[in-house]
Amino acid sequence: MEAKWLEDFVALADTRSFSRAAELRHITQPAFSRRIQALEAWVGTDLVDRAVYPTRLTPAGETFRAEAIDMLARLDETRAMLRGMRPASREIVDFAVPHTLSLTFFPSWLSRIQAGGAAPAFSTRLQALNVHDAAMSLVQGGSDLAMVYWNPRLPVQLDPRHYDMLVLGTETVYPYARRLPDGRPEYALDGKTDRPTPYLGYTPNAYLGRIAELILSEAKPRPALEQRYETDMAEALKVMVLAGHGVAFLPDSAVRNDLAAQRLACAGEAYTQTMEIRLYREHPISGSGKPVVNALWAYLSAQQTGDA
Repeated sequence: MEAKWLEDFVALADTRSFSRAAELRHITQPAFSRRIQALEAWVGTDLVDRAVYPTRLTPAGETFRAEAIDMLARLDETRAMLRGMRPASREIVDFAVPHTLSLTFFPSWLSRIQAGGAAPAFSTRLQALNVHDAAMSLVQGGSDLAMVYWNPRLPVQLDPRHYDMLVLGTETVYPYARRLPDGRPEYALDGKTDRPTPYLGYTPNAYLGRIAELILSEAKPRPALEQRYETDMAEALKVMVLAGHGVAFLPDSAVRNDLAAQRLACAGEAYTQTMEIRLYREHPISGSGKPVVNALWAYLSAQQTGDA
């Protein structure tokens, strides 16, 4: 049994709608339904009455709802207790970062901060998550700082009354394919062929997948694609692109070295979107928060205003 199954079930119990609960959980409805079925298989009984509409819980489901809420609360309490037992926790900055940024942007960004000599000394602990879960980690107290992608068409919504924000940079997404010896991409989204282009895509709950779908939805005409592969990590897609399996939408920090080494080529310059890379923290109240996090935030803020 997985904790996310309990969270799914509580969302369903609250909304009484599979479609709405799946939307809130940022997964497709078929995937959401499979997770509810997996929970029912683990419990050993039906929790949802599928003979009626709107969605209604069975008597067992009503009983389990209270237990699920209690289990999730106890898990949160246990996590908070164990995190409080970690050695020197107030000297460590906990980051929640999307998988792609954790492998591309974050290491070089951290090196630049530490190389300057003016930043406060600190150690880091990093959780590699998807964008939604990185934001939730901050909201639920699981991290000090959340680094996320942000696009005005697909915004991460954290209330500015409660969360401070800094823009660290931008990422531009383009389609890429393996570079041929003559410099052309092996595949191109140029509309010059009737044959569908082999496409390497993201899973539905991936933020970069939603960016890719936004790009494709605005294309006139939309290119013909044949999906050959799916994952939630840009780095995994890049490996498949380099092996010649097709075209994938990738952020520039993930492909910079491969472009310089002439291993990749842009497969369509018209198919693009730009995202901000944002850093969030919960707004400290009356001097609260880790001193090292406050000092780091002050340093980063001063850098952006030119005072550092």
